[in-house]
Amino acid sequence: MNDWMGLDPDDKTAILIDGANLYKAAKTLGFDIDYKSLLARARRETRLVRASYYTAMQEDPDGDYSPLRPLVDWLDYNGFNMVTKPARSFIGQDGQRRYRGTTDVELAVDMVLMAPRLDCIVLFTGNGDFRHAIAKAQEAGCRVVCVSTVKSQPPLASDDIRRQADLFVDLTDLEDVIARKGAPRRDTRDLDEEE
Repeated sequence: MNDWMGLDPDDKTAILIDGANLYKAAKTLGFDIDYKSLLARARRETRLVRASYYTAMQEDPDGDYSPLRPLVDWLDYNGFNMVTKPARSFIGQDGQRRYRGTTDVELAVDMVLMAPRLDCIVLFTGNGDFRHAIAKAQEAGCRVVCVSTVKSQPPLASDDIRRQADLFVDLTDLEDVIARKGAPRRDTRDLDEEE
């Protein structure tokens, strides 16, 4: 086993990314993810079987452009398996159109179904709701590495997921490899005002 996320060069490995959760963690830490570098490094370190990115997509009835579309298209053309579904729109109490959606069920089902054919799953999320799915993957003989952060206020990785995972890797420990080079580092002090 090597020291990069505990990956073994001979292991059949899948990367599963909870897109909304990873985006929030990276934004909170003040950097953007370089998915090309992440994929290249994973391919060098292990036998990567699949890299999947899960996200809900805004589909505005007025035909407004989804800000996620360029990322989703780029990932789809550059080696990631995309799992998307439409986010539901609703009108909030303030009269503004809002969106709600999650691909948590799709990610959990895929994790449990793939686990018997894999040696390791690298799960990019801090969402404690995945604890049971991680346990089921482990029962199938698959190691699960979770990547999120506890170095934010508040911590974005739940205690449940950190305890259940075979290994927890803080996103800050991967920044040198997976942060987009040349992008200006965000000032995280003003994040609460932007959200």
